[in-house]
Amino acid sequence: MPTNIEMPKLSDTMTEGTLVKWNKKVGDAIEIGDVIAEVETDKATMEMEAFDEGTLSEILVQEGQKAAVGSALGVLLEDGEEAPAPGSAPVAVSAPDIQPFAEAPVASAPAPASAPAAAAPPAFEAGAGERVKASPLAKKIAESKGVNIATLQGSGPGGRIVKADVEAAAGGSAGSSPLANAASALAASAKAQVVQATPSAAPAPVAPRPAPAPAVAINPVVAAEDQTIQLSSMRSIIADRLLTSKTTIPHFYLHVECDTASLMTLRRQVNAQAEQTHGNKYSINDFILKSVINAAQAVPEINASFNGDSIVQFAKVGISIAVAVDDGLVTPVIKDAATKSMLQISQEVKDLAVRARDKKLLPNEFDGGTVTVSNLGAWGIESFDAIINPPQAAILSVGAIVEKPVVKDGQIVPGMRMNVGLSCDHRVVDGAVGARFLNEVKKLIENPALMLV
Repeated sequence: MPTNIEMPKLSDTMTEGTLVKWNKKVGDAIEIGDVIAEVETDKATMEMEAFDEGTLSEILVQEGQKAAVGSALGVLLEDGEEAPAPGSAPVAVSAPDIQPFAEAPVASAPAPASAPAAAAPPAFEAGAGERVKASPLAKKIAESKGVNIATLQGSGPGGRIVKADVEAAAGGSAGSSPLANAASALAASAKAQVVQATPSAAPAPVAPRPAPAPAVAINPVVAAEDQTIQLSSMRSIIADRLLTSKTTIPHFYLHVECDTASLMTLRRQVNAQAEQTHGNKYSINDFILKSVINAAQAVPEINASFNGDSIVQFAKVGISIAVAVDDGLVTPVIKDAATKSMLQISQEVKDLAVRARDKKLLPNEFDGGTVTVSNLGAWGIESFDAIINPPQAAILSVGAIVEKPVVKDGQIVPGMRMNVGLSCDHRVVDGAVGARFLNEVKKLIENPALMLV
């Protein structure tokens, strides 16, 4: 039967994508793993691979159009299968990854004892001759571990079986999936809300508080000669996330001025030696990133996130690096950064920055960030306050190194100074904690040899 090509969820915050380019045309044969299109998400433009094989019989979303996650972009036909006649029923569109749950009603009385319990949805099982929807990697792992893939319920797009489903089954939890676990947790939460809403004695009625009027955006007056530029998917998500950050996270800001004379000297010495060995030249930003990594280990309270009724303190340090691209800003991540040498950090940053500007980053390269570093020194900016990158609790803002007169031992002498700022989420980080972290960064920048031992 016809199979839909669906808009995949290529990032954790993606709700829709823009189909930038089709790499296949109607009538082309498609194999699993073929790059069939390019999709712009909220973070980057990424290649979209085929999860099914067949012949592309119809394109439903044209280049430049947007589509929600899980919606149909095109239709595949199996070998020998004919396209549906014009006017016939359209191919069913598979649901997105997770469907929203209806709000639990407030019960006015206990349910009758005879009311039957709702039956749980059956696990997916392929019938005779029916093809199992699974990624190539999932099939390979299932074969190596002896898992009957036809008995699993997939948690991927459109119920597709992915690696995590097979590994869960091999570990003794077959039939469960991240989607099923999420559904169970939400159902339990809804049940708890119903129980709490049915007390034994009804309280006196309280007049409802009127909801505050929503804020109204003030839009500009557009003249005929003005240019209107439509927001791309990335720019739109950046706008939403930054507005959410500034309106829901209580920011506070700290600044210190660092003496960079020793750092500049050490960098020259290290780069002179590097030319004779691996050839990698270190930037000032490489040393700053290393100082942030070490400082986050020394002050772990900064390496955390607000989680509703708790604070999550992360075991590993993931450094998000703000990289300017044509359409905004992306923040790829150096994962498990505390385990990496200065050379590894420097090489990884260069690679991430190049691929970010070429729109070649992978979805998982944006995951795992716990602290962000934004450096505008190359643009001559001496000092600025950055907006926190949610759900993180801190972002470091780095200015340019400036030659200026300073007072040292009672004498005015030339000095090299750099302003470093820290924006903190006050729900997670108190002023004293932020000050300890920022002073640890300052200590390492002014004594850079400490970062190499």
